[in-house]
Amino acid sequence: MLTSSLVLGIDLGTTGLRIAIINTKKQILFTSSMRYSRGLEIWEDWIYCLKELIQEVPKDLKEKLVSCSIAGTSGTLLACKNNGVPLGKALPYFLSYSEYKNEIDNLFLKECAGSSISGSVGRALRLLEEYGNEILLRHQADWLSGWLLNNWEYGEEGNNIRMGWDLLNNSWPEKFENLKWLKCLPKIISSGQIMGNICNKKANELNLPKKLKVIAGTTDSNAGVLASFPNKNDGITILGSTIVVKKFVDTPLTGSGISNHKIFGNWLSGGASNAGGAILLDFFNQEYIKELSKQINPYKSTGIYLLPLSKKGERFPIDDPNLQPKLEPRPVSDSLYLHALLEGLAKIEARSWQKLHELGADLPKQIITIGGGAKNITWKKIREKEIGIPIKICNRPPAAGVASIALQALL
Repeated sequence: MLTSSLVLGIDLGTTGLRIAIINTKKQILFTSSMRYSRGLEIWEDWIYCLKELIQEVPKDLKEKLVSCSIAGTSGTLLACKNNGVPLGKALPYFLSYSEYKNEIDNLFLKECAGSSISGSVGRALRLLEEYGNEILLRHQADWLSGWLLNNWEYGEEGNNIRMGWDLLNNSWPEKFENLKWLKCLPKIISSGQIMGNICNKKANELNLPKKLKVIAGTTDSNAGVLASFPNKNDGITILGSTIVVKKFVDTPLTGSGISNHKIFGNWLSGGASNAGGAILLDFFNQEYIKELSKQINPYKSTGIYLLPLSKKGERFPIDDPNLQPKLEPRPVSDSLYLHALLEGLAKIEARSWQKLHELGADLPKQIITIGGGAKNITWKKIREKEIGIPIKICNRPPAAGVASIALQALL
């Protein structure tokens, strides 16, 4: 690989899409982002944002691109025809279908990310009920990788853990063998594996090199982890629409709501809450949050206990589809209410780290924080008080993390 070669990372988040171009030294040369106009479930938005952002990339950078890799929200599932044409909207990762609980329980012999009610199997069963068995079921990153390749055969291992893929045995669960819809699932390949070259039509459409290799990526939260260059003693918290905590471990952890991924040969364990930054935007806009945060004394406690979920149901540190949000009492003071919400979110994060510890992970020596919420210094101080572990902020976007997979595959 030439030292002048560049790679592209594409990160599909909950609220929008970001791209980053890095060189062989992992330095970011270009990054840009765009919000979905209609929402995560609208696949047309994924394509529109990608086209718009690729168009912004300077021609001299585009010409040097040799590979690209995609990260997507883990669990957002789309039904499509065999030729990749989508059937309706995607079902976002935060939708749970508890009516399928018995069917899900019968498919799994042991607890895993797929057996949880918040896994992808419930969403798969809903899509199969609607469209029948002659379809493909593809998670967000896998579908968009297929769109670039014009081949929807494959799925990356990490993006399919919530569908039940067993990383330890490199197989679907035993009971999947008898499923009528097994053929709807992708052929699983490892993160970092070359999937093929971009198809000519998409290369022309996006003005990208015809020899551009598409590399199997990872989930958006794993991409965030990679962007932070963590060491083994670091914990990583992604503060986006949701709170995700992750840590490298010697052996995979087992428990409700836990996901184990393999990144560059190392085990990465963690869990994702349904609570996060999204709840703050239900009450205040970003400018007002910034303003109110300056009025908060992060070292004082509000004495108000809130459970800031946007809607009913939680995945981690508690796996309970019926857990109710607690967003009251709301004090007259907006800054006091924001303080109480940030405190509530910090308590969820603290419990998440405790849960990982109970399941066998060492407590981190420091927590590296990425995502939109990482920029809020007041929240950082509240979190340090609640968790009792020093926190470091990383501003590198997850798109740069998934780009590093595209780079590693070619070295």
